[in-house]
Amino acid sequence: MDILTQDFYARDTLTAARDLLGRDIVRVLEDGTRLVCRITETEAYIGRMDKACHAYGYKRTPRTETLFAPPGTAYLYLIYGMYHCLNLVTEAPGEPAAVLIRGAEPVSNGDIIAKNRFGCKEKDMTAYQRKNFLNGPGKLCLGLGLTRAQNGLDLTRPENGLYLLPGRPPAPEAVRTGPRVGIDYAQEAVDFPWRFYL
Repeated sequence: MDILTQDFYARDTLTAARDLLGRDIVRVLEDGTRLVCRITETEAYIGRMDKACHAYGYKRTPRTETLFAPPGTAYLYLIYGMYHCLNLVTEAPGEPAAVLIRGAEPVSNGDIIAKNRFGCKEKDMTAYQRKNFLNGPGKLCLGLGLTRAQNGLDLTRPENGLYLLPGRPPAPEAVRTGPRVGIDYAQEAVDFPWRFYL
């Protein structure tokens, strides 16, 4: 398997966020089944100057400690007390930055992903369910069965059961950019065009 290596993540966060589009997330279940999704939307967060980042100004707490880990580490946290969000740590160790995976589409074992989301097979989903299948970070984590139990995993080691493959990067003209979602509190950072999507 041609797993994305630490060098892929150890780059400028905006570059990594754009380059993650079209890559495949692989979640390996306990029985060895692989759930695979293609990334369709990302957001960049850079602690040194981004008021929307949990570690803005290098703020270290038990929650944000994972952001200071080596690049290629999974940072999972809980929002609103109910939804998990998957982030991929970028840049050098000690530099708090990461890419939030905001959306994806199923590539393989979509029936299992659909069961995790809606309790049915993919072919039995309603039009509304299809439209809202994995189009949000909490929805993606539900579909892949990701929780804080995966926080801190090294994404470059396949034995950890969570890693990324090269997938099918999109043509440059297919990539769109815009402001990030749900960060109204972040003052000037609200307008940073750090969301990338297909």
